[in-house]
Amino acid sequence: MSFTSLVSLILAFFNPIFFIVLLGVFCVNFVLHYWNKNNLVQYVNSIPQLFRLNNVASHLFTNPILKKINSDLPKSIKLINEVKNRMSFFSLEAKLQGEFEIIAWFVFEIFKTMFLLEPLLLFGVLKRLNNKRGDIENVFKFVGHIDMLISIASLRNGVKTFCLPIINDGNKIIVKDISHPLLFNCTTNSIEIAEKSILLTGSNMSGKTSFIRAIGLNVITGLTINTCFAKSMSFPLLKVFSAIRISDDLMNDKSYYFEEVLTIKEMLKESINGNKNLFLLDEIFKGTNTVERISAGKSVLSALAKNNNKILVSTHDIELTDMLSNEYELYHFSETVNEKNVGFDYKLKEGKLKKRNAIRILEINDYPKEVVKEAIEIAKELDKTYLAKNTTN
Repeated sequence: MSFTSLVSLILAFFNPIFFIVLLGVFCVNFVLHYWNKNNLVQYVNSIPQLFRLNNVASHLFTNPILKKINSDLPKSIKLINEVKNRMSFFSLEAKLQGEFEIIAWFVFEIFKTMFLLEPLLLFGVLKRLNNKRGDIENVFKFVGHIDMLISIASLRNGVKTFCLPIINDGNKIIVKDISHPLLFNCTTNSIEIAEKSILLTGSNMSGKTSFIRAIGLNVITGLTINTCFAKSMSFPLLKVFSAIRISDDLMNDKSYYFEEVLTIKEMLKESINGNKNLFLLDEIFKGTNTVERISAGKSVLSALAKNNNKILVSTHDIELTDMLSNEYELYHFSETVNEKNVGFDYKLKEGKLKKRNAIRILEINDYPKEVVKEAIEIAKELDKTYLAKNTTN
């Protein structure tokens, strides 16, 4: 149709009937021209961004250190620049804004419509770019890689302590002064997880869950961005699985307990796949009754601990510490309780938690005296019953 317009325009000077042909062709081209406007809107902003990206890549490549990322990049930059001049045609409209420019724009629009310049140039550019997908990807990856490196460098610069992880071939996780990067003035802890996994006890808010999350998060950041928030950290290649933030799924009629059951079921499947896994669990099966929680928790934790898997799990059930003492190293977080308040040091300590302060905290918070007194008496009776059972066994 573009060629027909050109021929009709030339022949019209020799035979006026071709003006009628030209008018008919112009009507068809008018429809095609404004149909193409929808296509133009999709690309007129994105393609110039590609050329900006190309210019940024060209500038970055002048740095000798960054050249090592992709030494063949100049070839891709050059091939993309070959179609740059064609796209400059589309930017002419934006520059025509004054009164005389509006007249010029109208004439220019008629000219483009008559010879279908926009569709021809646009689809020509798209065809050329389509043949350069590999080069576009090279440029995109180059700039994206540097952007990622800047982000990691900024992250490292914003924390007090970080280290590069040591990926070992063994099965140990060795951590010195680890912290959670999202906690302000986070208390650091150290631990070595060797043959046995870790079972944590302690009251609420003492730091159990934050410590478990800190270990999992640092393993993930160590494997992805080569950064750990600790003085030193060594661990093998691990797949990380978490059962910490589980909630009811009302849309699918699933309770908290059922969601936890499904999550831990997947962990049991992964525990026998031959990979080195890290399982993170917080207060396992807390959504059910005491007897079944302890029974199911013991059997699941024993199963997960096989095949050189590593587990970090917290619990309020002291009974589990006795049942799993041969398979898990016992650690705890504790608090100090005085007459008026409760204080936490957030320091990891060896062994199981021996003192309980939950009822004492009720008393500090001015619960009725008769409620506190009855709770203490019941706790003493339950302790006697538990002690008698253990002695019999």
